[in-house]
Parts: sequence; structure tokens; C-alpha cells
Amino acid sequence: QVQLVESGGGLVQPGGSLRLSCAASGSIFNINRMGWYRQAPGKQRELVARMTSGGETYLKDSVEGRFTISRDNAKKTAYLQMNSLQPEDTAVYYCNADGLQYGSIPFVSWGQGTQVTVSS
Repeated sequence: QVQLVESGGGLVQPGGSLRLSCAASGSIFNINRMGWYRQAPGKQRELVARMTSGGETYLKDSVEGRFTISRDNAKKTAYLQMNSLQPEDTAVYYCNADGLQYGSIPFVSWGQGTQVTVSS
């Protein structure tokens, strides 16, 4: 079993910043990709940012230049630094990771979600 625990969400005014963290634990041999999805009310879940173990990154166009994803592979932790937040960034943010457990068992895991609300 692989668990992902998120932290760092909250309420922020437009133009503000938040930093999300996602820590993985369990029987993990390696983590390939770690990333963040978000889901706003009435909308589908969408990929926001993702990073491979080798450092390749993806950022959704609408967050490019405002959000930064990073990883500490030794700590099995990913971070999403969100600057210049706008009301349209309001959503539940979910951490996602995939890789291999010991015994060459592939995994895909999700965090429980953390609410980000951007409002004045």
C-alpha cells in the first residue's frame, strides 16, 4: 500500500500564495511521476502539474508562470508553489503518484484532497 498525505491548502485572497505538500509513504521501491490534479465544483478533474523522477515537468497552460512543482526524492515528497492565485484556481487539489512497490508491483495512488479557496 502506498499512502499520499497532502497539506497546505486554505483560504487566500486573489494575488496571494499557497504551498501544497504531498508526502508518500509505504512499501515504495521508486516513484516515477508525482503531480497535482484539481477539481472545481461541477467540473472534471484536471491535471495541473506533474514531475517525473528525472525532473521533467508539465504545467497546465493557465498556471504556467504562476505555479511551480518540485520534488524531494529522498523525502518522497512533492511540492506545488502557487503564486498570483486567482478565483478560478479555487478547487480541491489532489496529489497523485505512480511507480513501483517492492516486488515490482506497480501502483497509482491518490491523496485525500485539500481545499484551495481564492476569494476576497
